[in-house]
Amino acid sequence: MTEEALQALAATAEPMPGGFSGETFRVGAAGEQAVLRLYLRSPHRAAIDAALLDLVRVLVPVPRVLDLRTPEMQTGDGHAYLLTELLPGRRLDDVLPTAEPQLRQTIATNLADVLARLSGIPFRRPGALVDAGLSVGSRPAPADSLLDWVRAHQADGPLAAWPAADREGLRAVADRADELLEGCTRWCLVHSDFNAKNLLVDPETGAVTGVLDWEFSHAGTPYTDVGNLLRHQRDEGFQDAVLTRLLERAPAMPADPGTLLDLARAADLWALVELASRAGQHQPADAAHHLLRAVARERDLHA
Repeated sequence: MTEEALQALAATAEPMPGGFSGETFRVGAAGEQAVLRLYLRSPHRAAIDAALLDLVRVLVPVPRVLDLRTPEMQTGDGHAYLLTELLPGRRLDDVLPTAEPQLRQTIATNLADVLARLSGIPFRRPGALVDAGLSVGSRPAPADSLLDWVRAHQADGPLAAWPAADREGLRAVADRADELLEGCTRWCLVHSDFNAKNLLVDPETGAVTGVLDWEFSHAGTPYTDVGNLLRHQRDEGFQDAVLTRLLERAPAMPADPGTLLDLARAADLWALVELASRAGQHQPADAAHHLLRAVARERDLHA
């Protein structure tokens, strides 16, 4: 796409609801609606995300790539971007609050099927995806352990202001989570933002029509996405439907739903701590902070 065509497209842009990057817009392309994602903070991710969409499209409902500009293609002041089709369906966080129990269970089962397919895309080691070939970088995690991760985030910011008992409680939970995850040695493709604002469903049938925003995807444990999905979904019917289906469909899962949920909550603690440390910036961070504080006070991953 020429720079002139991109500018004409940008003139129709409307920010997409639900995201906080400020880089995703609904636009008009060739008489139809599309989604324009600008990569202002991480230009290299444009090529990675395009490659991921191509990789998973036969397994997971993702948008077709209509156009791509990578840093290598940039000229002048042009930005890296990805132009994709606009998928049908409504965001899960718009549908679930008013969905009948049967529809909620159907949606939960269908989401578990998506997670089972993703968990079957293997990698030889964990780490960030670093190029369009989906190579895995050398650093598997942002810290050596969850306990170290918690200590780093307690050094300043919102978590540093907690009472001593709550800070100690969170360290105890992190230590327990490290023990739970110690035996995890199977690595797969992880979406890493698999939550209601990034999932589209048909509000009538419960079919999953889109999995969006792959910017945080990496090679990691299959429990991460389960924990992300169930972080604020504490409804037992929805939760049980997800766990039961995963045990039926996903490879190499634990023997029982309780163990799977333990591992999912432990794996999600990495993201929950980081998000809670941004409390005051937006609603999801505030919700994460509230949940993490409850986990710390009760010293329980399932608080």
